Amino acid sequence: MSKILLKSTAMVGGVTLISRILGFIRDVVIANHFGAGASTDAFLIAFKIPNFMRRLFAEGAFSQAFIPILSEYKTQREKSEVKDLINYVAGTLGGILLIVTVIGMIGASWLILIFAPGFFYDPNKYAMAASMLQVTFPYLLFITLTAFAGSVLNTYGRFAVPAFTPVLLNLCMIGGTLWLVPFFELPIMALAWSVLLAGILQLLFQLPFLARLDLSPRPRFDWHHLGVVRIYRLMIPALFGVSVTQINLLIDTLMASFLVTGSVSWLYYSDRLMEFPVGVFGLALSTVTLPTLSKTVAEGDLAAYSKTLDWALRWVCLLMIPATVGMMVLAGPMLSTLFHSGQFSDHDVIMTMHSLIAYTVGLLGFVAVKVLASGFYSRQDIRTPVRIGMIAMMTNIGLNLALIIPLQHAGLALSTALAALLNAWLLYYHLRRQNVYQPQPGWGKFLLQIVIASGIMGLVLGWGSGPLSWWLNLSLMARAGYLSAWIIAGLMIYGSSLVVLGFRKI
Repeated sequence: MSKILLKSTAMVGGVTLISRILGFIRDVVIANHFGAGASTDAFLIAFKIPNFMRRLFAEGAFSQAFIPILSEYKTQREKSEVKDLINYVAGTLGGILLIVTVIGMIGASWLILIFAPGFFYDPNKYAMAASMLQVTFPYLLFITLTAFAGSVLNTYGRFAVPAFTPVLLNLCMIGGTLWLVPFFELPIMALAWSVLLAGILQLLFQLPFLARLDLSPRPRFDWHHLGVVRIYRLMIPALFGVSVTQINLLIDTLMASFLVTGSVSWLYYSDRLMEFPVGVFGLALSTVTLPTLSKTVAEGDLAAYSKTLDWALRWVCLLMIPATVGMMVLAGPMLSTLFHSGQFSDHDVIMTMHSLIAYTVGLLGFVAVKVLASGFYSRQDIRTPVRIGMIAMMTNIGLNLALIIPLQHAGLALSTALAALLNAWLLYYHLRRQNVYQPQPGWGKFLLQIVIASGIMGLVLGWGSGPLSWWLNLSLMARAGYLSAWIIAGLMIYGSSLVVLGFRKI
């Protein structure tokens, strides 16, 4: 079982890596062309609103509610019943999303006031954000249906196609920045239209693969279909429980809108860099783990359930603890290499570095939550993660209010990181308390080896990488060369230290 999971995770992670690399290229292109000024802040809010709702509804609550039900139908029912479920979910979900999309486009100005109230005091920024949101909001419709198609493919073990789909968004945004800007009076509006085009292409891309499984949806609207009812009963509370991290990030953006111009952009770019390990590994692991856990629950094999969860958590620690150390030490070099050009100044690098280091404090928590939440949703346990999510969100708000004045935007990032760690710990505690997860032997030695190896790596990187001022004065090619060398060196030091300490395999 573990070999199959590892192979699937590696495949999804590899494909996701391509998307993340293109995502970095996308952000470099955007930063170079638009910097971290008012128009960039406005676009990032217009993009963040439908993107937040995508993560909340599509990749968050919907997938967590839909996959366990679909896995149950696949395991215990006839193919015709599975197809009926897919048809009715597609029709009902699509109908609701169409209504939401129309309302969102009409109420774009009000949504900006809700998500970025600080923009009200800058009429130009507020107007730009509202105009772009009317273009980007329909992205929610297409990307949620894309997530629906991806959930079906993941349940049937076709992980590569949904993992590759985000590549299309990055390609569209890169192309829009490079080639469409001259056609718009407001140059950054090219990015808004690129987002909408990407949503359409992402949905169309997955449809042929559903057809190969003979599962092409024929949408039918029926709010009272038994499968649909079970899904939305799971989904409604899951909207909060599974998406606390996204809500906390949104709260960061809301509060950052009251800070100096550039704060929204600094948080965005640091979040994007922090999301690299979360997306490449965390998303890949949770994508593979949820259907597997749901299958073990449907088959009543709780021993396999516990072993799968233990395997996933060990991989989280093995990769995220050194990633945390490495990103903290190399935050300045990474940001200067990726973004320090064109309109992205020395000051922008320094400000973004502050929030990146703060976000990285919670990296282990961000990834662990994805795995631990799957442990609850695979068993259709909604209440526990919702209660825990409420605690984490209130903690984040309290820390935001306490830290925003002394630490500015970095305080907002640190609050979210600490709330993620609390969220992960409480999820772990309740899995143990419910006696559904029993850690396998050897955790103490395993963690000690990782911490020592990560510490050795961090000391060497900190000693050798040099001050940020040195990196800022290098050429782009020199920065890229030195950064690549130090990342490779860090990986080699970490790996060899583990071997010396006696680590062999999970």
